[in-house]
Amino acid sequence: MVKLVSTEVIATKIFVIRGKRVMLDSDLAILYGAKTKRLNEQVMRNKKRFPEDFMFQLTEEEANFLRSHFATSKRGGRRYLPYVFTQEGVAMLSSVLNSERAIMVNIQIMRAFAQFRRLLLTHKDLRRKIEEMEKKYDAQFKVVFDALKKLLEPPAVEKRRIIGFRAGNDS
Repeated sequence: MVKLVSTEVIATKIFVIRGKRVMLDSDLAILYGAKTKRLNEQVMRNKKRFPEDFMFQLTEEEANFLRSHFATSKRGGRRYLPYVFTQEGVAMLSSVLNSERAIMVNIQIMRAFAQFRRLLLTHKDLRRKIEEMEKKYDAQFKVVFDALKKLLEPPAVEKRRIIGFRAGNDS
């Protein structure tokens, strides 16, 4: 099987919106070699296959944020708000689009989502290890700092009785 698109390229097209990893309909259309309008037509014909957790339409604010993020013009292009697809929605697209290219691209997209998930898990593990080290070494350094503070404190002076003769003292 020949790779149509690398998982690295696909991974750059995965965004986090509303706490979910998603891909834009326009990016998916390019990957599938179709027009965005045609992709969305197929989705709308099979609306029951795409519940809200598989696909949702962006709000005006979210679309403007993406537009400013990519520095694209507001003039021209789309006349409606874009749709985004979660990993499950992308998997469902392969059954709706049912072409050889769609199947091959979907396999690569699933690999990209899996790679993204592994990367996030790696970062979580790394963060956890760092936090454990901080706790461990903070306790060890506290002992060192306490010892250094004791060394820096002036020695406690005991009041001593003076031995010897003192002039002018009648006692």
